[in-house]
Amino acid sequence: MSVRIHPAAFVDPNARLGVDVTIGPGAVIGPDVVIGDRTRVDSHALVTGWTTLGSDNHVHHGAVLGSAPQDLKYVGEPSYLVIGDHSVFREYCTANLATEPGFTTRIGSHVLMMAYSHVAHNCAIGDRVILANAVQLAGYVVVDDWAIVGGGTVVHQFTRIGRHAMIGGGSRISQDVAPYVKAAGSPPRNAGINSIGLARRGFSPDAVKAAERAYRLFFRDGHTVSQAVAAIRREFPGQPEAEHFARFCETSVRGVTR
Repeated sequence: MSVRIHPAAFVDPNARLGVDVTIGPGAVIGPDVVIGDRTRVDSHALVTGWTTLGSDNHVHHGAVLGSAPQDLKYVGEPSYLVIGDHSVFREYCTANLATEPGFTTRIGSHVLMMAYSHVAHNCAIGDRVILANAVQLAGYVVVDDWAIVGGGTVVHQFTRIGRHAMIGGGSRISQDVAPYVKAAGSPPRNAGINSIGLARRGFSPDAVKAAERAYRLFFRDGHTVSQAVAAIRREFPGQPEAEHFARFCETSVRGVTR
């Protein structure tokens, strides 16, 4: 049950550290932090607030996890940042607590946050998400499993990015990006289904075809949202990828990027 804490680190005595945790020189760990087994916190990183890290994470030099939200409504009461397992936080990335007391910012497992990326208050990041360098997520953004967001992209608050979506670097996202879709630009434009990514992740040819057909019905055939959703369900009754696509689009509040 060895815990390796560098003499130049500061770990509050009330912090809870798991088995084989490593804390580097100059790192600061706050009193309400929980760090899971085999997690590594490198030099001059800050883990603070009411933050829980799962096991086997790696927090690189200068990263800041659990700092107060950049929201003037925050009054300092306990809110949370909860992170899963096997995630990597590269240099100087940041993730904030939620704004409202008792609420949570969530980051899943197997996530890669590259250097200078930012997850704001109340965001919900799924599993196996990649946020490339300098991606900036405003508050209440949802990024579903397996999505990839290219470097320098900015995402408006309350926006959703669907699972397996792929967003090109330097984009400005102000409306939801549908599942399985490739999008890029400022303003963004869609560029079809992420068919190569889906195939690499084990989707069957029929599933990819269903996603492609749902994309065409929604974006290319001139339907309204309700007409497109109804058409998708008529053509693919019970098909999981088509139904997920339809459900995402019909529940969009900010509208879907077209």
